[in-house]
Amino acid sequence: MTAGGVAGRTVLVAGATSPVGHAAVRALTAADARVIAAGRSAERLSPLAALGARTEVVDLADEAAVESLARRLHADGVAVDGVLHLVGGWRGGGGLAGQTEADHRFLETSFTALRLVSRAFFDDLARSPAGRLAIVSSTAVDRPLAGGASYAAVKAASEAWVRAVAHGFERHARDAGSAPRAAAVVFRVTSLAGLEEAVADAFTGLWHAGAEVDGSIVEIRADQG
Repeated sequence: MTAGGVAGRTVLVAGATSPVGHAAVRALTAADARVIAAGRSAERLSPLAALGARTEVVDLADEAAVESLARRLHADGVAVDGVLHLVGGWRGGGGLAGQTEADHRFLETSFTALRLVSRAFFDDLARSPAGRLAIVSSTAVDRPLAGGASYAAVKAASEAWVRAVAHGFERHARDAGSAPRAAAVVFRVTSLAGLEEAVADAFTGLWHAGAEVDGSIVEIRADQG
């Protein structure tokens, strides 16, 4: 059984001001989803508001700020059916000796934001008729290089967290005595450059799949299609 598409569902794009965030907002609004675009810069969120998204200025790596966002949405009667986690960035190079603590802390922000956002909206997603959570990870998880050790380690931790969320969805359905309806998915890319639209389409397409995609890893390549 498929989830019936994303039309009419509410989706949070976390870290929406990147090129892939813009692509996701365009794809989701074109599919008639209700989109909440979250990021730290009101100026950079402004073009997404023009696309029809509700914009929220929030530091997604700040626990109190994320909890405040969830309360604000719930107070408005909004429960999310999907989360696309795009908080991230790249730092690396210099072999193992070049993996500075400052660079690691910068990269770790992505994992922190994922944990905070997925916890804050877990109940929404688990209770949704078709909850979907997805992150963009890297093929470096399977093929880590010395110069990207911190990056690969953070991505690996993020993937482990998503698999735990997937198990949480399964357990929620089992405890409720219902069929599984929510799914947590990992998209892997070698590089996002040039794949922004493909990632956006893959995320939007999760609502045409059933909950059997829960816990899956999907590699998105430039030669697909």
